[in-house]
Amino acid sequence: MRLRHPSGRIVHLSCEITPAVASNLPAVVAQLDTYGAVRARLGVDALGVCLWLPPALAAALAVESRARTRLRAELDARRLEVVTLSGAPFGEGGGETPAWTEPARREYTLDLARILLDLLDEDAVRGNVSTIGLGAREGWGEAEEKAAAGILRRLSHGLADLAWQNGRAVRVGFQPATGQVLDSPEQTVAALSRIDKDRLGVSLDLGHVAEHWDDPAAGVETLTDAGLAIVEVRLSAVAGSTTGAWREGLSRLFGRQGPLTENLTLVGRAPDQPVEQIAGDVAYLLAELAALGLAPENEPCPVR
Repeated sequence: MRLRHPSGRIVHLSCEITPAVASNLPAVVAQLDTYGAVRARLGVDALGVCLWLPPALAAALAVESRARTRLRAELDARRLEVVTLSGAPFGEGGGETPAWTEPARREYTLDLARILLDLLDEDAVRGNVSTIGLGAREGWGEAEEKAAAGILRRLSHGLADLAWQNGRAVRVGFQPATGQVLDSPEQTVAALSRIDKDRLGVSLDLGHVAEHWDDPAAGVETLTDAGLAIVEVRLSAVAGSTTGAWREGLSRLFGRQGPLTENLTLVGRAPDQPVEQIAGDVAYLLAELAALGLAPENEPCPVR
């Protein structure tokens, strides 16, 4: 769903399809039916969705153009848009999640980027893939840092090649989280100080920010002052919630100064959510964003 900020910039709102193992394309397509029904219930022209494609399926789709064409057709039939793919989960049957010291993480992410370029709407200039915060902080030392730096350089080169071939870009956002190399604003800036900032950035979970950062607004400024792009913002905005601890961060990101990100993802509560619940959460978040001046693209921005 495209929202227009008072500055005139577009913000893409997507619903994350809660990760569940979908080992083949028919299983992914079956997940789309719920969100097609959510779109209809909300009465909007299009609804954004964020997909998780497990590694084996992503590898197959990356080389099967007909399968990508079919997935795009299934999305179009339900009037669903994709600008974001989630590469944070990895395991398809449990097991250890590889860190960014492992080439498998880079290959998986580039597979998702190749797929995303075929799923983007024709007028979209770029999309994004979210991923983990490099790896677990425990045991992370000089050797791990050096290995990750090399893999991130090759990731950047791969993304540059895809942009040159397709005329559209995909950026990758690394998500700070408790226990990861990326956690506090200062740790995130230090760990990502030497990345290609045109293609790599931060995927920011406002729940983590609200709970673990002393000053969410100042933390966001720490990232942006260091030149790090906020590629995506993730948020669990549950209808009926009275906490709203994420509101300060939301206001800083989408306030009067202009949106600091183009992508906002509504994170689902649990697998197999009913249509009514998802639609209620989307409507709740839209009301919060309207208070900041954002409105659907084809409607005037609300007066504040």
